[in-house]
Amino acid sequence: MVQAGVSAMEEICDVLVIGGGPAGSTIAALLAERGKSVVLVDKDQHPRFHIGESLLPFNMPLFDKLGVREAVERVGMPKFGIEFVSPNHPKPSLLEFGDGWQQGMDYSFQVRRSDFDHILLKNAAAKGARVVEGCRVAALDFVAGGGATASGTMADGSTRNWRARFVVDATGRDTFLANRLKLKQRNRRHESAAIYGHFTDAERLPGKAEGNISIFWFAKGWIWFIPLSDGTTSVGAVCPPAVIKERQGDVTEFFRHLIGLCPALAERLKHATLTGPATATGNYSYGTDRMSGDGYILIGDASAFIDPVFSTGVYLAMRSAFIGADAVVACLDRPAQARAALKAFEREVVSGRDRFTWFIYRITSPAIRNLFMAPGSPLRIKAAVLSLLAGDVARGSPIRSRILMFKVIYYAQTLASRVGRLFGRSPVMAPRT
Repeated sequence: MVQAGVSAMEEICDVLVIGGGPAGSTIAALLAERGKSVVLVDKDQHPRFHIGESLLPFNMPLFDKLGVREAVERVGMPKFGIEFVSPNHPKPSLLEFGDGWQQGMDYSFQVRRSDFDHILLKNAAAKGARVVEGCRVAALDFVAGGGATASGTMADGSTRNWRARFVVDATGRDTFLANRLKLKQRNRRHESAAIYGHFTDAERLPGKAEGNISIFWFAKGWIWFIPLSDGTTSVGAVCPPAVIKERQGDVTEFFRHLIGLCPALAERLKHATLTGPATATGNYSYGTDRMSGDGYILIGDASAFIDPVFSTGVYLAMRSAFIGADAVVACLDRPAQARAALKAFEREVVSGRDRFTWFIYRITSPAIRNLFMAPGSPLRIKAAVLSLLAGDVARGSPIRSRILMFKVIYYAQTLASRVGRLFGRSPVMAPRT
């Protein structure tokens, strides 16, 4: 429960969570379950639109721990794998999670984020967090001796005030604390921008594969194709920011132009209807100098955002919330261990994210494309890569040695390709991995 504060207009709580997306709602539910008084503040009224509809199999155990699996299943489209389509290969490559290293991680869901995020937000409230929607936090000050004060503005102009022992920034790409504390940096290793929209009557894969995500490589980058349970399909082109700057005039017209550069996708959309204007985002890859400090942590996209090619966003956000909840409890209950707890939090979150980023930074390279399109799998390398793509990023995972083998093959293929170009030979195709 939130108790009355110093004044009638101030509320006191253990933890103030700013942001009601998957990261914020997850950590609010976990902390409330562990007996902490939690206030979760979100600038929007839910349900509300959000892009990023594809989940990973390793999300499923997290849903079980939160008690929301059945609710997610009711709104989700089953997703059993990934289809990769390359203009340089004769046929698509279909990777099924059921062929991965770890059994039982064989499916996940595609979800409308408006429905999914609302499920998680309502779950946080049901677990005891006090949820305040339609309130934008405008000011936050850390107090000498610990804790922070914050104020937010409601849609009607009224003000809400809080005093909290700890602050969790889960504001996503708004990066509230990272901006205020000057922690945010552009990710110069992988700059990306996107244009996306939703279609009806798009041609999907047959049978069990109907809900699988498809990734199309094309000359300007890659394009996602995510089927949703209500019959619509989310489609988005991810390109270097310079490509988006090429457009002249209407965003939707340019979106159609990019789709036209990918004949395999254009064929799947030839009878489809775009449900509304396309949306464009600028360069969105970024990181932060640190993810925690005295009395606060940054979770989910509030600390970093990477290319969405492997649908990692929601999973990494929720995973950081689970890890972050342990850190917050340690800081509140065992202050002498706070510094060590925050270091452990950052180390675990960053190490998991880095296991994806190695692949993401190279996703458009010919060598990585050849490896993903190759059909064979000696030494269970393919099984290990599938488990990674399913979300297996734990530090002690048994797939690490096979992922190392995959990287060795990648570097060998890259070197062979460069040598071939140097001597005027055709690039060497990937072995059957």
